[in-house]
Order: sequence, then structure tokens, then C-alpha cells
Amino acid sequence: MGKAVRIVILLIVLLLGLASSEASAASNNVYVLRAKGTITPVLAGYIDRGLGQCEAEGAAACVIQLDTPGGLDGPMRDIVQRILNAKVPVIVYVSPAGARAASAGTFITMAGHIAAMAPNTAIGAAHPVFLGSSGEPQETEKTLEEKATNDAVAYIKSIATERKRNADWAESAVRESVSANEKDALALNVIDVVAPDLPSLLAQLDGREVSLLSGPTTLQLKEANIVYVNMNPIESFLFTISDPNIAYILLSLAMTGIFLELSNPGAILPGVVGGLCLLLGLYSLGTLPVNWAGVLLIGFAFVLFVAEVFVTSHGLLALGGVASLALGSLILTAGNPPFLAIDPRLIGGVVAIITILFAIVIRAVVRTQRQRPVTGREALIGKMATVRTPLKPMGTVFLQGEIWRAKSEEGEVESGEEVIINRVEGLELWVTKNK
Repeated sequence: MGKAVRIVILLIVLLLGLASSEASAASNNVYVLRAKGTITPVLAGYIDRGLGQCEAEGAAACVIQLDTPGGLDGPMRDIVQRILNAKVPVIVYVSPAGARAASAGTFITMAGHIAAMAPNTAIGAAHPVFLGSSGEPQETEKTLEEKATNDAVAYIKSIATERKRNADWAESAVRESVSANEKDALALNVIDVVAPDLPSLLAQLDGREVSLLSGPTTLQLKEANIVYVNMNPIESFLFTISDPNIAYILLSLAMTGIFLELSNPGAILPGVVGGLCLLLGLYSLGTLPVNWAGVLLIGFAFVLFVAEVFVTSHGLLALGGVASLALGSLILTAGNPPFLAIDPRLIGGVVAIITILFAIVIRAVVRTQRQRPVTGREALIGKMATVRTPLKPMGTVFLQGEIWRAKSEEGEVESGEEVIINRVEGLELWVTKNK
């Protein structure tokens, strides 16, 4: 009995030691998230998941490698809020060389417990982009833009003050779109560290104290294990399609596929592909700042193209469809910054391809509809038959499983030869030899 108790106690001690060693190993890990591209809801969700994993496993720190031209205000604020409330130290590292933390990226960088940059990187140009309803500035739109700017200034100054960074420069980055390279940013107290790579960054930060919501903590990063947390396949796919050019291509494929299905019922594949592209395209558009009047114009173009198949308009409906498609495409992302706008060259190519494709399909469908239906005896004209008994000039031929009386219009034709039916008179076929 005593031996059994000793064995149980030994097993408990071993299990506790194993758990302690695993916790110690996890606490020595530095998790790295890669945030490259436009700030979108998908990217915000990925960072939230990564920080949650860091907190759950008690990581020594979380590094967000940032390279972004900017992005949407909502996801940016979600990321900033998540960083400010993180239970582990968050290091925002603008890298590699040539990377930038522009616009929304400036807010995210300044929100980190540690803000770092690699050589030859930049930060700033954080003036909010106001997407008005017209191309010309109006008093109402100016007022709204001023409100958005003041709100952004207050937000970034509160972040800078919280992290004890240069709030005046932060305000200039929003109001005047000023930018700074890594050297100037360090000198201006915008960031804390300049490091050429991740190991160098961790070495410089080892022993530095940062303030979490729970209180101050000292970074222990000297011999930390670097663990990369990548996007999962679903996040990667959704992030890829959260691009205005991809969204536009998906919308165009959806319109083409559904149009082909309606013009040729029963094909199935074009309809299935078109439906999938439509759903993915609408999801993508829902993550982007788009002019929904542009979406409606593109949809109206689709309606006009389909109507051209069933209504005789001598091409007027199709021309209206082309105009509606081109106009809708142009205003879909008009006024957006370049990284949130559709490439004009893509618009030109897609409009041209869809116009040519739809013209070919519409012409073929209309031609088929206008053909006079051929039934009965008329259906035999032009068919080929085989001579059964010699035509001298009368004889018989074999046609579609039946024996017919036939008369040759060009002299005698021997058995086994093929003839073409020219006309039908009663139950008699008039034929000529197939040459």
C-alpha cells in the first residue's frame, strides 16, 4: 500500500514538473504576426486571433511585422484597441527594409508597447480620407471631413500620450500628412528602436520595461524562441479577395457566368461559377469603401444585356448596357486612395472583353431565334440518303431508317452511292448525286 502511494506521488511530481517546463517554454516564446497589405476586417481578425493565442500561451511578447499603405478606419481602430488592451507586450515592427506604416499603419505602430522600425522604412501620412458623395467639395462634405480629421487627431494624440510618444508629430501626421523615415522617427520620439532584423530587435529590447494594464513588466527576450503565427487558409483566402481589383473581377465573372446561363439554359456550369463569384464579390465589396451606385449601374448593365437577348432593340439595349457598365465601373471606387481603388487599366480591359463576349453571344442567340423552324418534309431538304435501287432516274433511297421513292435530277445513280435531297413532292424525293 505504501509503495503504491509513493508511485502515485512520484507520478504527480513528474506531471507537475512537465507542466511547469511547458509553461516555462511557452513564456520564452515570442510570437510573430505578419501584417502586410491593406488594413481590412480580415487582417484585424487575424491579429485578434494571434494576440489571443499569445495571451493564452503566456508568450514573452508578440511582434507585429507591419507593412501597409493604410486601410479602413474601423479595422484600424479594432487593431489599436486590441493592442492597447493586450495582456502581453506588443511590439509593432515596421519591416523589412522598404516597408511603410502609412495612414492607418501610423496609428497601429504608435499603439504598440514598443514601436520599432527597420532601416529604410517610413511612417506617417495619416490624414483621413473622406469619401464624399460628389467629386466637387461641398460645404457639408468639408464639414464632415473636418470632423473626421479632428476625431483622428484626438485619437492619435491619446495613443501617443498613453505610450509617451511625440503627440505633436502625431497630430502633424494627421493634419498635414507629414512622414518620417526611421532615423527621424527615432529622433522625434515617434518610435523606440531601429533594428535591421528580428533577432537584433529582440536583443535590443531585452531587459526593457513596458507598462501593461496589469502593471509594469520587464521584457525577457535574450534567448527567446521565435514562433510565427500565419494566417490560416480561410483568412488568407478572404484577405486575398478583400482587394478592389479582385472584387471587380469577381463581379465581372459573376455577371458573365449568369448571363451565359440565362442565354443558354441548362449549361449549369456557367450559372454555378457565376453564382459563386457573385457571393464572393459581394463579400469582398462589403469589406471595402465602394460607391453602391456603381454596383447598381453594373447590375443595370447586366439587366440590359439580358433584355437584348429577348427584346428586339437593334442593339440599343446592348449599347446602354456597355455605357452603364463603363460608368458603374468608373465610379465604383472613385475618390478612394490608390490602394483602395480599381486599376483603370483593369476597368478598360474588363469592359472591352465583356462587350465583345456579350456581343458574340447575343448575336448567336438572336440569329438562332430568328431562324424559321423547320419541321415535316422541309426538314428532309439538304439531308443525305443512300441509293438502294439504281436511280434511272427513278428508284429508291434509304433515309433515316426508311425506304423512299426518289428521282435523280442529274442522270443515273448506282446503288450504294450517296445523294442529297433537294425537294420533296408528295412521297417522292428529288435528289442529286453527292459530289
